Amino acid sequence: MKTMTCRQLGGPCDLGLRGETADDVIKAQDRHLKDAVKGGDPAHEQAHQDMKGRWRHPVASMGWYRDTKKAFAELPED
Repeated sequence: MKTMTCRQLGGPCDLGLRGETADDVIKAQDRHLKDAVKGGDPAHEQAHQDMKGRWRHPVASMGWYRDTKKAFAELPED
């Protein structure tokens, strides 16, 4: 397991998101952003919109995805 923060993934907070793979952490970030916005947290709104855009336009977002996978791979195991 490895941990990345919401901030490392483009969000506004330091909540730790854990997963076995980068994809696990990205999916956890997506859930976190949806929950935060649904709960009325305006600080997460832009990051949520950015994440929705990445899901809708995956080819255009490959740079972010590659960078995230690389950063995840460089992290030590928890």
